[in-house]
Amino acid sequence: MKLTLQLAAIYNILWGSWVVLFPNLFFELVGMQPLNHPMVWQGMGMVIGVYGLGYWWASYNPMKHWPIVAVGFLGKIFGPVGFVFNYLLDTVPFEFIYTLITNDFIWWIPFYLILKKVHTDYKWKLT
Repeated sequence: MKLTLQLAAIYNILWGSWVVLFPNLFFELVGMQPLNHPMVWQGMGMVIGVYGLGYWWASYNPMKHWPIVAVGFLGKIFGPVGFVFNYLLDTVPFEFIYTLITNDFIWWIPFYLILKKVHTDYKWKLT
């Protein structure tokens, strides 16, 4: 759990910094039209980077700081849901899916397993 959260932290901080410092680069790399307002994308980078700090702090005691993992996991689920919704409405090109691979999809199983362990170890009652 510790290693997973530290890797997620490093990734998020690096990705967030990249987006803040070079907001048009992703769009250029995948052949998409850059945004009219790059500060929106930079804001997204800032949020992702801040998640990285949360993951790093949670890595010291994932069982205690499981809400940080849960919030991150929800973001990693709802981000792709938002993409599919907008793709079906034809408001975002398919190439945008590349951000979901490393930002969301690869973290689904590790974050799920952390939350499952928390649930199992604490034997929560969901009723």
